[in-house]
Amino acid sequence: MTSQNEADLKAQQELAANGNVPEHIAVIMDGNGRWAKQKGLNRIQGHKEGVESVRDIVDACAQVGVRYLTLYTFSTENWNRPVSEINALMELLIRTLRKEMDTFLEKGIRLQSIGNWSELPIAAQRELEESITASAENERITLILALSYSGRWEIIEATRALARRARDGYLDPDSIDESMISQALETVTVPDPDLLIRTGGDIRISNFLLWQIAYSELYFTDVYWPDFRRKQLYDAIKVFQSRDRRFGRVETAG
Repeated sequence: MTSQNEADLKAQQELAANGNVPEHIAVIMDGNGRWAKQKGLNRIQGHKEGVESVRDIVDACAQVGVRYLTLYTFSTENWNRPVSEINALMELLIRTLRKEMDTFLEKGIRLQSIGNWSELPIAAQRELEESITASAENERITLILALSYSGRWEIIEATRALARRARDGYLDPDSIDESMISQALETVTVPDPDLLIRTGGDIRISNFLLWQIAYSELYFTDVYWPDFRRKQLYDAIKVFQSRDRRFGRVETAG
């Protein structure tokens, strides 16, 4: 066993010993473009290197017992980027899904996606559908790609669905509660994130999982996403484990 593998195993054992590994981690993967610029590369090279971080983080999450990992892959605001970059990102998505399918099956990774799929190129929609179907029986970890997604869009869609039910007489508006809204969201089958990580140095949420992160622990790091690998993930989880999650309660003396 190499020294790197030994260090990795030791870090995993330390996290497991604390007994409080997040069930669901959500990540705002920021800094690909700045990483590339810093190295004199074009932005697409930054996105390609970011895929390597995705691969490493998914594997590390599975190894430490994280059950759900949601990645902010492409926001609705990202459609405002140059067409050439958008096209390159969609091609990268398609190639990556195709390339990683054997890994998904081998390592028990189930793929899901949230967002406005109708905005995606047909080829990307087709590749997503095939990958989701092929990995549907996997149970080790669920990888959720947020594509053409925004938290406000999701809440608007949920509100419209509930409004239609009320209009058609299937729902009393006065009966709407938090549970009903949660059930109307795209993440209905997924627990809310325990930990939200944002890389790249900015301290904001950027319209990501606005309803679901109400009680998530937030972790911000200056590390650009292409440099965020399992060591940085373990550091984030250690910080999470050190926090006292009270969910609005006040601890009483025993």
